[in-house]
Amino acid sequence: MATRTRTQQESPSWQRVTHQRWILPLISLLIFLGIWQLLYFLLDLPTFILPSPAIVWAKFLEVLNNGMWWHNTSYTLLELALGLFFGSVTASVLGYVLSKTPVLEKIMSPFLVGSQSVPVVAIAPLIIIWFGPGLFSKVLICSLTVFFPVLVNVLVGMRQVSQDLRELMDSFKASKWQILHYLEIPASLPVLLGGLRVGATLSVIGAIVGELVGSDRGLGYLINLGRGQYDTALVFVAVFSLIFLAASLYSIVLFLERRALKWQTWQEI
Repeated sequence: MATRTRTQQESPSWQRVTHQRWILPLISLLIFLGIWQLLYFLLDLPTFILPSPAIVWAKFLEVLNNGMWWHNTSYTLLELALGLFFGSVTASVLGYVLSKTPVLEKIMSPFLVGSQSVPVVAIAPLIIIWFGPGLFSKVLICSLTVFFPVLVNVLVGMRQVSQDLRELMDSFKASKWQILHYLEIPASLPVLLGGLRVGATLSVIGAIVGELVGSDRGLGYLINLGRGQYDTALVFVAVFSLIFLAASLYSIVLFLERRALKWQTWQEI
C-alpha cells in the first residue's frame, strides 16, 4: 500500500519532468525561429547573407529529395561513429593503464598535455597530407578530438574508487579482472560516461574540421560548396544538420547513462 502511494505521488512529478524535457526545447526553438524571421524582415539583407527560415527549409527539402543531404550526412555520421568508438576505447585502455602505473603517467603527461594544447585544426592539414583525404584521416582527426577528454575522465574515475573497497576486495583474494569488473568499472562509471558525453559532442568538431580541410563528401563538404557558390541556405542546412547529429549522439549517451546507472538516484542534467 505504501509503495503504491509513493508511486502515485512520484508519477505526476515524473510526467512533469518528461513534459518539460520536450516542451521547453520546443519553446526555445520557436523563439529562435521567431527572432531569426524578425531579423530577416528588419535588416532586409540579401538572401546570400541572411536567408529566412522558409528559404533554409526549402533548401533542406531540395537536398533531401535529390539525395544530396543523406549522401553527405551518412558519410559524416560514419566518421563520427568510428571516431568516437576508437577514440573512446583507446583513451579508456590507456587511461586504465596509466592509473595503475603512476610512473608511466608522469612520463607521458607532458606529451599528452602538449598534444592537447595544439588545436586539432592546426594538425588536420598534416594528417590529410600524410594519410590522404579519405575516411581514415577523418576518423583519425575525430578520434584525436575525443581522446583527451575521455582519457582525463578515466583517470579521474579510477582515482575516485575507494581505497577501503579495494582493500576489501584484496582481502577476499579477488583477481585483477574481478576488481575491475565488480568494483572499478561500476564505481567510476558516472565519471566515465560524463567524459563520453563530452567526447560525443567534440567528435562532431573533429569530423567537420577534417572535412573542411579536404573532402569531397560530408557536411563539411556541403559547407564548402555552399560558401563557394554563395548559397548561404545550404550552409545553414549543413550547420543545423551538424547540430542535430551532435544532439542525437549526446542523447544516445545520456540514454545509455540512464540505463547503466539505474541503481543510482537519477537527476536530469
